[in-house]
Amino acid sequence: MKTTAGTHQIHPLQPVWAPDSRILIFGSFPSVKSRESGFYYGHPQNRFWTVIASVLGMPKPENVEEKVSLLKKGKIALWDVIRECEIRGSSDLSIKNAAANDIDALLKKTDVKAVFTNGKKAFALYNKLVLPDTGIRAVCLPSTSPAYAVKSADKLIEEWKGLILPYLSAAEGSDL
Repeated sequence: MKTTAGTHQIHPLQPVWAPDSRILIFGSFPSVKSRESGFYYGHPQNRFWTVIASVLGMPKPENVEEKVSLLKKGKIALWDVIRECEIRGSSDLSIKNAAANDIDALLKKTDVKAVFTNGKKAFALYNKLVLPDTGIRAVCLPSTSPAYAVKSADKLIEEWKGLILPYLSAAEGSDL
């Protein structure tokens, strides 16, 4: 079904989480490359996996199993704000008629102490669609998207470390 905003899409990915997840990082909606690859941040130029591995002091994961393992070892849950929307390609700016994932249900299954968004669009969507239900304020991390090339990977790593490590370091038995 085509509209002026784009094509209606339903989120194809399950959240990654464990009961001991301490933080939850949200994107907005999977890119075309992520939908094709069947996992988050599938575009080879997206810096998410480089940044998160560096923040955690672990090797960059190369496949889905390693990515899931990295997140779980790091006590990080990962999901997207949107369950379904109209979108043109991968453009966050084209998102219309968005409906949120059931984030409150996920939060009840975890030990999440802080919520972060990967970029401003995910932050705006979280505040509009999720905050009224959860009451948990999110912190906006600078985007790892290749479309947001204003910051180098090193600068992203530095900023992400400063914002998320305090929550992970506070975890009992944390080896970070």
